[in-house]
Amino acid sequence: TKYCNREQTSLQIPSRALAQDFGTMSHGSPRIITLEDGWYNEIKKKAIDRLEEMLDGGIKKGTQMFLPREYVGTYTTCYNMCTQRNPYNWSRELYSRHGETIASYLTRVVLPVLREKRDIHLLVELKYRWENHIIMNKWLKKFFTYLDRYYVKHNTLPTLSHAGLRHFQTLVYEEVKRDVCTAMLHIIDQEREGEIIDKDLIKSCVELFETMGMGTLDAYVADFEQPLLQNTREYYRLRRQEWIVTDSTPEYLIKAEKALANEKARVADYLNPSSEAKILKVCEEEILEEVEMVLLEKEGSGCKVLLANNKADDLRRMFRLFARIDNGLVPMANIVQVFISEIGHEHVKGRQARLDAGEKDKNDDPEFVKSLLKLHGKYLGVVKDTFDGHSLFQKSLKDAFVETVNKNVGNFTNAELMSTYCDRVLKSVEKLNETEVEENLDKVVQLFSYLTDKDLFAEIYRNQLAKRLLNQRSLSSDAEKSMIAKLKMQCGTHFTSKIEGMLADLAVGSDQKNEFVERLKRNDKVKLDFSVQVLTTGFWPTYKSPDVTLPPEMVSCMGEFKKWHDSKHAKRKLTWQYSLGNASVRATFGSKTYDLQVSTLQAVALNAFNGDEKLSFVQLQEKLNLEEPILKPLMHSLSCGKYRVIAKSPPGDKIKKTDSFRYNSKFSSNMRKIRIQMASLEPSNSLKRVQEERTNTIEAAIVRIMKARKTLGHQQLIAEVLQQLALFSPTTLSIKRRIEALIDREYLERDKDSTSTYNYLA
Repeated sequence: TKYCNREQTSLQIPSRALAQDFGTMSHGSPRIITLEDGWYNEIKKKAIDRLEEMLDGGIKKGTQMFLPREYVGTYTTCYNMCTQRNPYNWSRELYSRHGETIASYLTRVVLPVLREKRDIHLLVELKYRWENHIIMNKWLKKFFTYLDRYYVKHNTLPTLSHAGLRHFQTLVYEEVKRDVCTAMLHIIDQEREGEIIDKDLIKSCVELFETMGMGTLDAYVADFEQPLLQNTREYYRLRRQEWIVTDSTPEYLIKAEKALANEKARVADYLNPSSEAKILKVCEEEILEEVEMVLLEKEGSGCKVLLANNKADDLRRMFRLFARIDNGLVPMANIVQVFISEIGHEHVKGRQARLDAGEKDKNDDPEFVKSLLKLHGKYLGVVKDTFDGHSLFQKSLKDAFVETVNKNVGNFTNAELMSTYCDRVLKSVEKLNETEVEENLDKVVQLFSYLTDKDLFAEIYRNQLAKRLLNQRSLSSDAEKSMIAKLKMQCGTHFTSKIEGMLADLAVGSDQKNEFVERLKRNDKVKLDFSVQVLTTGFWPTYKSPDVTLPPEMVSCMGEFKKWHDSKHAKRKLTWQYSLGNASVRATFGSKTYDLQVSTLQAVALNAFNGDEKLSFVQLQEKLNLEEPILKPLMHSLSCGKYRVIAKSPPGDKIKKTDSFRYNSKFSSNMRKIRIQMASLEPSNSLKRVQEERTNTIEAAIVRIMKARKTLGHQQLIAEVLQQLALFSPTTLSIKRRIEALIDREYLERDKDSTSTYNYLA
């Protein structure tokens, strides 16, 4: 039968045995158990003394300490002593003697042994005694379970287990904790030096510290973790002083990384997980933060040297380690920026040196642009791969290239050099395949993003695009559209609206162009192959339009086109741009016939010499009705260039007003089809036009801001204007002048109470 249902114990003892052991009164009344009898003759003799003997003798794993019958006998005695009516209810006395038993054993047996031990022997003995205490606490709790269930609960006393731990804490732990901590720290230092230690022993001691917190980690933190942190700091302070003298930066960082990994593993092996962040923080402060600048700037192995020697692994390790400390990457990023800037300046100085050595300064310097592209590609890769694309290093790269790309050398800005390089790529001068074209355009746009004068680049690019499109020199429309899409992504729709309109003009005009060509074929009066490209004025660059005297054949063709165009678009006005046209001229020199690919103005000039007539510069100027600044480069291309189809007298490489010209009967070439280049009559950019557009843009930004804010201080207005203007960086003086101009035109007014405040006038 189940014994004592109200206790809900799972042990089953026959009722006959209980009666035999404890007996009953002759009329069924229970026998009264006195305190001394129950304690000494039953509980102490049969349970506690035996328990102490087993603990002192050593308990082998798997040993059964008490049989169920023995355990139940002691439990029943305790139960009966606690359930007798007063004055024979011994609950209070048994609770007190439970604590006295534990305290007595700890004082008599445990403490004397521990006091004799030192270092690792102390830890071994403590582990053994702590494990014994846990066993003792467990069995005493079992024997006195009834106290826990009723007496302890009803009197709000510490549970038996808690009380047992308190006695160990008060009597043993408080006395030995300092020596134990010192011994543990010594063993941990031994492991740091590479020795093999008993990790289970340390772990058991750590668990003791944790348990002594009675449900918290207060004891662990105060009595072990704080000394551990201090010891760790001192240990790595000494290692740091040693390493910084003997090791290079990469060697030092390898040791530092290994130390951090070891400390993390140490926590996982035998320390409380909450200690990990604190220990690593101490290590980082001692071996990284204290010597960061020394490591970064160390002669022969610092950050600059690693960058110069492409030591990716060492730089990656440096990045990982200094990322662990607060603001640890800032000085490293600054060094990277300075280094890239210095390399960039070397490239700029290289271009300056070539110019100083006598190289002709021109807007086409692919060698310089390629060097910048290669430099940017290299360190962009370093930022992405070595520094994980961290924002600080992206900013370092950006700031370094903003400084480099905007440092102009010679008469041409880097904006013009970059645009001209794009022109070479898109005209296939660089001889690249489709993939390489795309890659080069991507790289140029990345450099373009660092330009402060993006509007100047846009103006130059638009002029060069116009020439490519009109002269049919473009590699492909897809490549042109791809470049425009990249610029649009970088700067927005407003930036690319005009050049998109240029492509749209060519696409829309092709159908009308074909229609007119078909009509011209049916006209017997027209003897030339003639086609016209109609352009929208707002999209395309503005060009000089010299009023040249054209041959009758050309005039006739133009008249036919005007009739046809007026019938289609009566309200549109046509303006002829002769400087943009081109022609194919059949020319005979001696017995050879050539096809000359020339501009319209060159064709008109060649036609003037059709009868072997000799003309002076002044006569030719009157005949063609061209001004000197236009006629000189025109005749230079025909008489002083690679293909001298016109003979100049006297010979020379410069055109003078006193020169005379005639058909060159001695001209000869191995090629039948010849393209004769001519210097552009227009500059690749008009700084005056760019300045005018900037003026309008600044004023528009000021008005837009003031319209929204109504009233604003001078410094605030300046700051907001600078923030809004992304395509160029105006000076504070230029913004101030535009503010004054808007005040004069009554868009703004100064506040009556404060001259540094402006009001918007609707």
